[in-house]
Amino acid sequence: VQLQASGGGLVQAGGSLRLSCAASGRTFSNYAVGWFRQAPGKERVFVGCITWSGSNAIYEASGKGRFTISRDNAKNTAFLQMNSLKPEDTAVYYCAADRNCVRTPDYWGQGTLVTVSS
Repeated sequence: VQLQASGGGLVQAGGSLRLSCAASGRTFSNYAVGWFRQAPGKERVFVGCITWSGSNAIYEASGKGRFTISRDNAKNTAFLQMNSLKPEDTAVYYCAADRNCVRTPDYWGQGTLVTVSS
């Protein structure tokens, strides 16, 4: 499956952004979709993941209560809604896919940069 993330940009602290992850090539609904981020000078880390059906999502601690992952299988797209953004959320955000929610998915999209200004 091929993935393309979009929707990044510059936002002020406290603001919101919604990232999209568009999929093609294989049956999107067969795959869980994970979101990861990599801040400047740091390793890439897990943000959250949604199951193939969309019935369950898990989140890394710093995003709980602020981030929401959803998906629309009819449109082959997953989303990461980010609210109450903080400067420490600044990173390149990646979407990825695998059969289940895993920390090292097989399929990756290119990243989209999110910059949160203070």
